Amino acid sequence: MALPIDPTEIDPADIGQERATLEMAHEEAIEHVRTAFTDAGFGVATEFSPSELLNEKIDADRDPYHVLGACNPTIADRTLDATEGRIGGLFPCNVVIHEIEPGVQEVYHVSIMRIARLVGLAPDDEQMAEIIDETGEFVEEAYGNLEQ
Repeated sequence: MALPIDPTEIDPADIGQERATLEMAHEEAIEHVRTAFTDAGFGVATEFSPSELLNEKIDADRDPYHVLGACNPTIADRTLDATEGRIGGLFPCNVVIHEIEPGVQEVYHVSIMRIARLVGLAPDDEQMAEIIDETGEFVEEAYGNLEQ
């Protein structure tokens, strides 16, 4: 099956991709990221460690990898209305903390709001543009909070 778009032509900014590197232990980084996002207006609705799960279930030998499911309830509520509920298929906004080497963590995030608009789950209208801008400001603040 051919994709309807060429993923290599998507600019990382089009999907709100953000990356940061933290020089600290993995568990410390998880707490640091949780605090940075909470201080920026997100709550952590869920979290899990795919690496722990895969290492336990299939002996995958994965490096530490943790996902925080961040959510701003007010924006989530507005976005559910703006997308006739479809955005829920992408909830929550995930923030990944991945150990790339001992003592060095990558923090990775993409905007589900931008992705939803790109794939047609959200309208390309003024209301959604405002939501995207607002969530972008929250994420920018959270990444600013990551600075050590």
